[in-house]
Amino acid sequence: MELRHLHHFVAVAEDQHFTRAAERLMVSQSGLSASIRALERELQTTLFVRTTRRVTLTEAGRALLGEAERILAQVRAAHEAVAAVQGVLRGTLSLGTEQCIAGVHVAGLLAAFRRRHPDVEVRLRQAGSGALADGVAAGRLDLAFAYRTQPDTDQLRSVALAGEPPTVLCHPEHPFAAGGAPLGPGDVSGEVFVDFHPDWGPRRTTDAAFAAAGVRRTVALEVNDVHSLLDLVDENLGIAVVPRHFRHKRPSLTALPFKGVGETAYETVALLPAEQATSPAARALIELLAAEGSFSRELLPA
Repeated sequence: MELRHLHHFVAVAEDQHFTRAAERLMVSQSGLSASIRALERELQTTLFVRTTRRVTLTEAGRALLGEAERILAQVRAAHEAVAAVQGVLRGTLSLGTEQCIAGVHVAGLLAAFRRRHPDVEVRLRQAGSGALADGVAAGRLDLAFAYRTQPDTDQLRSVALAGEPPTVLCHPEHPFAAGGAPLGPGDVSGEVFVDFHPDWGPRRTTDAAFAAAGVRRTVALEVNDVHSLLDLVDENLGIAVVPRHFRHKRPSLTALPFKGVGETAYETVALLPAEQATSPAARALIELLAAEGSFSRELLPA
């Protein structure tokens, strides 16, 4: 099995189109098709369902995709490790992050990293914590800053950054604002909620808190960014239960403590792949974060 075959396979799987994948790879479409056919012959199975409009993965193709991504990520990490031993950090740093992560200023961190390592190409992807965890585990991302939504696995490790309690945000004219008292899940069960899409870390944590309390809630307004959530609450269209630091982004809103949930319910982490798959660029970024005092060096990967 040749690495170029796996590289071609992943590109077609990502683009779901042979022509677009060939253009991105700068190879001929006939050459790309021949490469995929060679891989299918070697594995003795069909990897794609081909139509005139798009291609989709077969069950065998889906099984191969995760392994292919991990293999290519490890090969890239090996090349970068050799370069690092020679005294030059180069290659690519693929970083994922959720919005408004406590414990790390992503833009400032990347600026400091680029000053130290100008030969490393930085790529940034913003997504929900669930997708980011999958990306790190599969090798599509070198590391990610996210909310903890699952335990560590053989393919995914975490370094704790910060923890904070939830806060209820509401419009100043909302009845809760006049009371000013801490609220629990039962107190807000009948309210209209504004929240993020289910893949976001804060949404998963909030859902889990209500489920643990045995309280059902309905999220009527789902958004995919923090400012839209704050805008909706600011128009008195609903309330939101969010990490406490969100209250500083819109001081005009009333913030009330949310009781019955731990002080570190929303835990932010740096997600890393298995130790042997961690790239030198990812290690350098975590070292830089540790040097800024965001967490103890004892928590760094070996």
